[in-house]
Amino acid sequence: MLASLGALTLLGCLNPPSLGARAQEAATEMNLHTRFGRVEVAIESVLPEKREAFVRRRRAWGNRVRIADIELAGVRVQGEKDADVLVRVAWYRVDEQELRTTTLEQRWKTSKGEWKHADERRADGDIVLIGEQVFVERPVESAPAQFKTIRIGSSYEN
Repeated sequence: MLASLGALTLLGCLNPPSLGARAQEAATEMNLHTRFGRVEVAIESVLPEKREAFVRRRRAWGNRVRIADIELAGVRVQGEKDADVLVRVAWYRVDEQELRTTTLEQRWKTSKGEWKHADERRADGDIVLIGEQVFVERPVESAPAQFKTIRIGSSYEN
């Protein structure tokens, strides 16, 4: 039994996870932590110089925005140091209760052999999830429209 356990351990060492598999695992773990409000744990997977921006983009999560689901939609490794990860986020505003979907494109980089979140942008879907500024222009109040009255069958106009 010890020999078979040793053989299994040796086989596990021969096939370490691929670069893409490690990137996917890091992205899944970090995004799940943010979904459940564990930003202090998720931030460990973010490059140190990018942490402040990461937290700022998620400031509304848990208060004004609730995350219903997060799903990795794809991982594309670019060379040995970079990976692009697509993440679909289903979310809703607490005051509206309307389910929305946003796809984020996250950039990951290897740092000392570990994958770290470097940047992200909205690739598709609803805005505001990661702190995009939205300006709503309201129509200018003006006097109601006045139209000339024409009476049919009459010789005069009002």
